[in-house]
Amino acid sequence: MPLSSRWKADLFSFLLAGFALLTTSIAPTAAHAADATVHTLIIDTDPGADDVIALLFAMAAPERLKIQALTTVAGNVPLAKTSRNARLAREWAKRPDIPVYAGAPRPLLRTPIYAADVHGSEGITGVKVFEPKQPLAEGNAVDYLIRTLRAAPEKSVTLAMLGPETNLALALTQAPDITRGLRELVLMGGAHFNGGNITPTAEFNVFADPHAAEIVLKSGVPITMLPLDVTHKILTSPDRIAKLRGIGNQAGKTVADILDAYVQHDMQYYGLPGGPVHDATVIAYLLQPSLFKGKQVNVEVDSREGLGFGQTVMDWYGGLKRPANVNWIAEGDAPGFFDLLTQRISRLP
Repeated sequence: MPLSSRWKADLFSFLLAGFALLTTSIAPTAAHAADATVHTLIIDTDPGADDVIALLFAMAAPERLKIQALTTVAGNVPLAKTSRNARLAREWAKRPDIPVYAGAPRPLLRTPIYAADVHGSEGITGVKVFEPKQPLAEGNAVDYLIRTLRAAPEKSVTLAMLGPETNLALALTQAPDITRGLRELVLMGGAHFNGGNITPTAEFNVFADPHAAEIVLKSGVPITMLPLDVTHKILTSPDRIAKLRGIGNQAGKTVADILDAYVQHDMQYYGLPGGPVHDATVIAYLLQPSLFKGKQVNVEVDSREGLGFGQTVMDWYGGLKRPANVNWIAEGDAPGFFDLLTQRISRLP
Protein backbone atom coordinates (compact mmCIF):
# COMPACT_ATOMS: atom_id res chain seq x y z
CA MET A 1 0.00 0.00 0.00
CA PRO A 2 1.49 3.45 -0.89
CA LEU A 3 2.67 5.49 2.10
CA SER A 4 0.91 8.77 2.73
CA SER A 5 2.97 11.96 2.44
CA ARG A 6 2.31 12.70 6.12
CA TRP A 7 3.48 9.22 7.18
CA LYS A 8 6.64 9.56 5.06
CA ALA A 9 7.40 12.96 6.59
CA ASP A 10 6.88 11.67 10.12
CA LEU A 11 9.10 8.64 9.48
CA PHE A 12 11.89 10.74 8.04
CA SER A 13 11.68 13.24 10.90
CA PHE A 14 11.98 10.36 13.36
CA LEU A 15 15.04 8.91 11.57
CA LEU A 16 16.75 12.28 11.30
CA ALA A 17 16.04 13.26 14.89
CA GLY A 18 17.30 9.94 16.19
CA PHE A 19 20.45 10.18 14.15
CA ALA A 20 21.10 13.77 15.28
CA LEU A 21 20.92 12.77 18.93
CA LEU A 22 23.62 10.16 18.42
CA THR A 23 26.12 12.27 16.51
CA THR A 24 28.33 15.14 17.50
CA SER A 25 27.81 18.65 16.26
CA ILE A 26 29.03 19.53 12.77
CA ALA A 27 32.80 19.79 12.69
CA PRO A 28 34.68 22.20 10.45
CA THR A 29 35.94 20.67 7.24
CA ALA A 30 39.58 19.76 6.84
CA ALA A 31 41.96 21.90 4.85
CA HIS A 32 42.91 20.90 1.31
CA ALA A 33 45.11 17.84 1.34
CA ALA A 34 48.48 18.09 -0.35
CA ASP A 35 48.66 16.76 -3.88
CA ALA A 36 50.81 13.86 -2.64
CA THR A 37 48.27 12.55 -0.12
CA VAL A 38 47.62 8.80 -0.10
CA HIS A 39 43.96 7.89 0.52
CA THR A 40 42.51 4.71 1.95
CA LEU A 41 39.44 4.89 -0.26
CA ILE A 42 35.96 3.42 -0.68
CA ILE A 43 34.04 4.53 -3.78
CA ASP A 44 30.24 4.59 -3.56
CA THR A 45 28.79 4.80 -7.05
CA ASP A 46 25.84 4.39 -9.44
CA PRO A 47 27.48 3.80 -12.85
CA GLY A 48 26.52 5.72 -15.18
CA ALA A 49 28.93 6.73 -17.93
CA ASP A 50 30.82 9.40 -15.98
CA ASP A 51 31.01 7.03 -12.98
CA VAL A 52 32.69 4.38 -15.15
CA ILE A 53 35.25 6.95 -16.32
CA ALA A 54 35.79 8.02 -12.69
CA LEU A 55 36.32 4.39 -11.63
CA LEU A 56 38.88 3.77 -14.39
CA PHE A 57 40.59 7.04 -13.40
CA ALA A 58 40.78 5.96 -9.76
CA MET A 59 41.93 2.41 -10.48
CA ALA A 60 44.79 3.83 -12.55
CA ALA A 61 46.30 5.46 -9.45
CA PRO A 62 46.95 2.57 -7.04
CA GLU A 63 49.94 4.24 -5.38
CA ARG A 64 47.75 7.18 -4.29
CA LEU A 65 44.25 5.70 -4.04
CA LYS A 66 44.21 2.51 -1.99
CA ILE A 67 40.75 1.34 -3.06
CA GLN A 68 39.23 -0.99 -0.46
CA ALA A 69 35.94 -1.62 -2.28
CA LEU A 70 33.35 -0.26 -4.67
CA THR A 71 29.84 -0.02 -3.23
CA THR A 72 26.92 0.41 -5.60
CA VAL A 73 23.55 2.10 -5.29
CA ALA A 74 20.53 2.59 -7.54
CA GLY A 75 20.71 5.91 -9.33
CA ASN A 76 21.51 6.50 -12.98
CA VAL A 77 20.02 3.06 -13.67
CA PRO A 78 18.59 0.36 -11.36
CA LEU A 79 20.89 -1.42 -8.91
CA ALA A 80 21.44 -4.57 -10.97
CA LYS A 81 22.83 -2.45 -13.81
CA THR A 82 24.91 -0.08 -11.66
CA SER A 83 26.45 -3.14 -9.97
CA ARG A 84 27.19 -4.77 -13.31
CA ASN A 85 28.72 -1.56 -14.66
CA ALA A 86 31.00 -1.20 -11.63
CA ARG A 87 32.17 -4.76 -12.23
CA LEU A 88 32.73 -3.93 -15.90
CA ALA A 89 34.95 -0.99 -14.96
CA ARG A 90 36.90 -3.27 -12.63
CA GLU A 91 37.36 -5.81 -15.43
CA TRP A 92 38.44 -3.17 -17.96
CA ALA A 93 41.01 -1.83 -15.48
CA LYS A 94 42.28 -5.34 -14.67
CA ARG A 95 41.73 -4.78 -10.94
CA PRO A 96 40.23 -8.09 -9.69
CA ASP A 97 41.59 -7.29 -6.22
CA ILE A 98 38.82 -4.74 -5.61
CA PRO A 99 35.53 -6.18 -4.30
CA VAL A 100 32.19 -4.77 -5.46
CA TYR A 101 29.28 -4.77 -2.98
CA ALA A 102 25.70 -4.05 -4.05
CA GLY A 103 23.77 -1.71 -1.78
CA ALA A 104 20.44 0.11 -1.64
CA PRO A 105 18.03 -0.71 -4.49
CA ARG A 106 15.88 2.38 -3.91
CA PRO A 107 15.92 5.76 -2.11
CA LEU A 108 15.00 6.10 1.57
CA LEU A 109 11.54 7.54 1.00
CA ARG A 110 10.97 9.07 -2.40
CA THR A 111 9.83 7.28 -5.55
CA PRO A 112 12.87 5.97 -7.45
CA ILE A 113 14.01 7.90 -10.52
CA TYR A 114 16.67 7.06 -13.10
CA ALA A 115 18.60 8.90 -15.81
CA ALA A 116 18.35 6.61 -18.83
CA ASP A 117 17.73 9.65 -21.03
CA VAL A 118 21.32 10.71 -20.30
CA HIS A 119 23.14 7.40 -19.73
CA GLY A 120 21.08 5.03 -21.88
CA SER A 121 19.01 2.10 -20.68
CA GLU A 122 22.14 0.13 -19.72
CA GLY A 123 23.85 3.04 -17.98
CA ILE A 124 26.70 3.26 -20.51
CA THR A 125 26.51 4.30 -24.14
CA GLY A 126 29.16 4.13 -26.84
CA VAL A 127 30.61 0.75 -25.82
CA LYS A 128 29.47 -2.86 -25.72
CA VAL A 129 27.97 -3.88 -22.37
CA PHE A 130 28.27 -7.49 -21.20
CA GLU A 131 28.20 -9.60 -18.05
CA PRO A 132 31.61 -9.40 -16.32
CA LYS A 133 33.44 -12.57 -15.33
CA GLN A 134 33.95 -11.71 -11.66
CA PRO A 135 30.82 -11.69 -9.46
CA LEU A 136 29.73 -9.34 -6.72
CA ALA A 137 31.22 -9.78 -3.27
CA GLU A 138 28.96 -11.54 -0.81
CA GLY A 139 27.02 -9.29 1.53
CA ASN A 140 25.41 -5.87 1.34
CA ALA A 141 27.18 -2.55 0.80
CA VAL A 142 25.56 -0.94 3.86
CA ASP A 143 26.75 -3.78 6.11
CA TYR A 144 30.19 -3.54 4.51
CA LEU A 145 30.39 0.19 5.28
CA ILE A 146 29.37 -0.32 8.91
CA ARG A 147 31.76 -3.23 9.44
CA THR A 148 34.71 -1.57 7.71
CA LEU A 149 34.35 1.89 9.22
CA ARG A 150 33.89 0.52 12.72
CA ALA A 151 37.11 -1.48 12.38
CA ALA A 152 39.11 1.32 10.74
CA PRO A 153 41.57 3.51 12.64
CA GLU A 154 40.14 6.86 13.62
CA LYS A 155 39.73 9.29 10.70
CA SER A 156 41.49 6.96 8.25
CA VAL A 157 39.02 6.25 5.42
CA THR A 158 38.06 8.62 2.60
CA LEU A 159 34.67 7.91 1.02
CA ALA A 160 34.21 9.11 -2.56
CA MET A 161 30.50 9.39 -3.38
CA LEU A 162 29.51 9.50 -7.04
CA GLY A 163 25.75 8.89 -6.83
CA PRO A 164 22.76 9.17 -4.49
CA GLU A 165 23.89 9.01 -0.86
CA THR A 166 21.48 6.26 0.23
CA ASN A 167 24.06 3.67 1.29
CA LEU A 168 25.89 5.97 3.67
CA ALA A 169 22.65 7.44 5.05
CA LEU A 170 21.41 3.95 5.89
CA ALA A 171 24.75 3.08 7.49
CA LEU A 172 24.79 6.30 9.54
CA THR A 173 21.22 5.77 10.71
CA GLN A 174 21.97 2.22 11.86
CA ALA A 175 25.45 2.93 13.23
CA PRO A 176 26.18 6.63 13.80
CA ASP A 177 29.46 5.69 15.50
CA ILE A 178 31.01 4.91 12.09
CA THR A 179 31.78 8.60 11.62
CA ARG A 180 34.83 7.91 13.81
CA GLY A 181 36.48 5.95 10.98
CA LEU A 182 35.83 8.54 8.28
CA ARG A 183 38.54 10.99 7.35
CA GLU A 184 36.40 12.86 4.83
CA LEU A 185 33.63 12.58 2.26
CA VAL A 186 34.31 13.83 -1.25
CA LEU A 187 31.14 13.79 -3.29
CA MET A 188 29.78 14.89 -6.62
CA GLY A 189 26.46 16.55 -6.00
CA GLY A 190 24.48 19.71 -5.68
CA ALA A 191 24.17 22.95 -7.61
CA HIS A 192 23.82 26.64 -6.82
CA PHE A 193 25.15 29.20 -9.31
CA ASN A 194 24.74 26.78 -12.24
CA GLY A 195 21.16 25.71 -11.53
CA GLY A 196 20.04 22.10 -11.57
CA ASN A 197 20.21 19.38 -14.20
CA ILE A 198 17.08 17.40 -13.26
CA THR A 199 14.91 20.36 -12.19
CA PRO A 200 15.69 24.09 -12.42
CA THR A 201 17.07 23.97 -8.87
CA ALA A 202 18.18 20.38 -8.20
CA GLU A 203 21.15 18.23 -9.27
CA PHE A 204 20.38 14.57 -10.02
CA ASN A 205 22.37 12.81 -7.27
CA VAL A 206 20.74 14.89 -4.53
CA PHE A 207 17.30 14.92 -6.15
CA ALA A 208 17.38 11.10 -6.42
CA ASP A 209 17.50 10.85 -2.61
CA PRO A 210 17.38 14.23 -0.84
CA HIS A 211 16.52 12.62 2.50
CA ALA A 212 19.76 10.64 2.36
CA ALA A 213 21.75 13.76 1.43
CA GLU A 214 20.18 15.56 4.39
CA ILE A 215 21.41 12.86 6.78
CA VAL A 216 24.92 12.87 5.29
CA LEU A 217 25.24 16.66 5.51
CA LYS A 218 24.38 16.49 9.21
CA SER A 219 26.92 13.74 9.94
CA GLY A 220 29.71 16.00 11.23
CA VAL A 221 32.25 14.39 8.88
CA PRO A 222 34.39 16.81 6.81
CA ILE A 223 32.73 17.09 3.39
CA THR A 224 33.93 18.40 0.04
CA MET A 225 31.26 18.80 -2.64
CA LEU A 226 31.97 19.13 -6.35
CA PRO A 227 28.67 20.54 -7.68
CA LEU A 228 27.47 21.42 -11.15
CA ASP A 229 28.95 24.86 -10.46
CA VAL A 230 32.41 23.39 -11.17
CA THR A 231 31.67 20.33 -13.32
CA HIS A 232 30.05 22.55 -15.98
CA LYS A 233 33.32 24.48 -16.24
CA ILE A 234 35.38 21.35 -17.02
CA LEU A 235 34.18 20.37 -20.48
CA THR A 236 35.30 17.94 -23.14
CA SER A 237 36.40 19.06 -26.57
CA PRO A 238 37.14 17.09 -29.73
CA ASP A 239 40.85 17.59 -29.07
CA ARG A 240 40.63 16.36 -25.47
CA ILE A 241 38.73 13.23 -26.49
CA ALA A 242 41.15 12.66 -29.38
CA LYS A 243 44.09 12.75 -26.94
CA LEU A 244 42.44 10.02 -24.86
CA ARG A 245 41.83 7.92 -27.95
CA GLY A 246 45.35 8.60 -29.14
CA ILE A 247 46.91 7.00 -26.05
CA GLY A 248 46.71 3.73 -27.96
CA ASN A 249 45.54 1.44 -25.16
CA GLN A 250 42.11 -0.15 -24.76
CA ALA A 251 41.22 2.01 -21.76
CA GLY A 252 41.82 5.22 -23.70
CA LYS A 253 39.63 3.98 -26.53
CA THR A 254 36.91 2.94 -24.08
CA VAL A 255 36.89 6.31 -22.32
CA ALA A 256 36.86 8.18 -25.65
CA ASP A 257 34.02 6.03 -27.01
CA ILE A 258 31.96 6.57 -23.85
CA LEU A 259 32.55 10.33 -23.91
CA ASP A 260 31.70 10.68 -27.59
CA ALA A 261 28.24 9.27 -26.86
CA TYR A 262 27.68 10.56 -23.32
CA VAL A 263 28.43 14.26 -23.79
CA GLN A 264 25.93 14.73 -26.62
CA HIS A 265 22.95 15.09 -24.27
CA ASP A 266 24.37 17.97 -22.22
CA MET A 267 25.85 19.72 -25.26
CA GLN A 268 22.42 19.77 -26.89
CA TYR A 269 20.44 20.50 -23.73
CA TYR A 270 22.64 23.36 -22.49
CA GLY A 271 24.09 24.53 -25.79
CA LEU A 272 27.61 23.85 -24.49
CA PRO A 273 30.70 23.46 -26.70
CA GLY A 274 31.59 20.27 -24.80
CA GLY A 275 30.20 18.04 -22.09
CA PRO A 276 30.99 17.70 -18.37
CA VAL A 277 32.49 14.50 -16.91
CA HIS A 278 30.90 15.11 -13.50
CA ASP A 279 32.02 12.21 -11.32
CA ALA A 280 35.57 12.12 -12.62
CA THR A 281 36.18 15.50 -10.96
CA VAL A 282 35.97 13.75 -7.57
CA ILE A 283 38.93 11.55 -8.50
CA ALA A 284 40.88 14.52 -9.86
CA TYR A 285 40.26 16.34 -6.59
CA LEU A 286 41.61 13.40 -4.58
CA LEU A 287 44.71 13.18 -6.77
CA GLN A 288 45.41 16.87 -7.28
CA PRO A 289 43.30 19.19 -5.10
CA SER A 290 45.36 22.18 -6.26
CA LEU A 291 43.38 22.03 -9.53
CA PHE A 292 40.30 23.27 -7.64
CA LYS A 293 39.16 26.26 -5.59
CA GLY A 294 36.26 26.66 -3.20
CA LYS A 295 35.38 27.76 0.30
CA GLN A 296 33.77 26.56 3.50
CA VAL A 297 30.03 27.23 3.49
CA ASN A 298 26.80 26.04 5.04
CA VAL A 299 24.79 23.69 2.81
CA GLU A 300 21.36 22.26 3.55
CA VAL A 301 18.98 20.20 1.42
CA ASP A 302 15.34 21.04 0.74
CA SER A 303 13.47 17.75 1.19
CA ARG A 304 10.00 19.32 1.12
CA GLU A 305 7.68 18.42 -1.72
CA GLY A 306 7.47 21.23 -4.25
CA LEU A 307 9.55 23.16 -6.78
CA GLY A 308 12.59 23.24 -4.48
CA PHE A 309 12.61 19.48 -3.78
CA GLY A 310 16.21 18.27 -3.80
CA GLN A 311 17.77 21.71 -3.97
CA THR A 312 21.10 22.26 -2.21
CA VAL A 313 20.66 25.57 -0.40
CA MET A 314 24.25 26.86 -0.34
CA ASP A 315 24.93 29.99 1.72
CA TRP A 316 27.89 31.42 -0.25
CA TYR A 317 27.85 34.78 1.55
CA GLY A 318 27.16 33.48 5.05
CA GLY A 319 23.94 35.40 5.48
CA LEU A 320 22.29 32.69 7.60
CA LYS A 321 25.16 32.70 10.14
CA ARG A 322 25.05 28.91 10.35
CA PRO A 323 28.15 26.75 10.81
CA ALA A 324 30.00 25.77 7.64
CA ASN A 325 29.65 22.05 6.94
CA VAL A 326 30.94 21.78 3.36
CA ASN A 327 33.99 22.73 1.32
CA TRP A 328 32.04 23.83 -1.77
CA ILE A 329 34.17 23.69 -4.93
CA ALA A 330 33.33 26.46 -7.39
CA GLU A 331 36.32 26.62 -9.75
CA GLY A 332 38.46 24.05 -11.55
CA ASP A 333 41.36 23.93 -13.99
CA ALA A 334 39.90 22.25 -17.09
CA PRO A 335 43.17 21.75 -19.02
CA GLY A 336 44.82 20.43 -15.86
CA PHE A 337 41.93 18.02 -15.28
CA PHE A 338 42.09 16.53 -18.78
CA ASP A 339 45.89 16.33 -18.68
CA LEU A 340 45.65 14.38 -15.41
CA LEU A 341 42.87 12.13 -16.70
CA THR A 342 44.80 11.34 -19.90
CA GLN A 343 48.02 10.69 -18.02
CA ARG A 344 46.35 8.27 -15.62
CA ILE A 345 44.25 6.45 -18.23
CA SER A 346 47.49 5.84 -20.16
CA ARG A 347 48.61 3.56 -17.31
CA LEU A 348 45.76 1.11 -17.85
CA PRO A 349 45.72 -1.83 -20.27
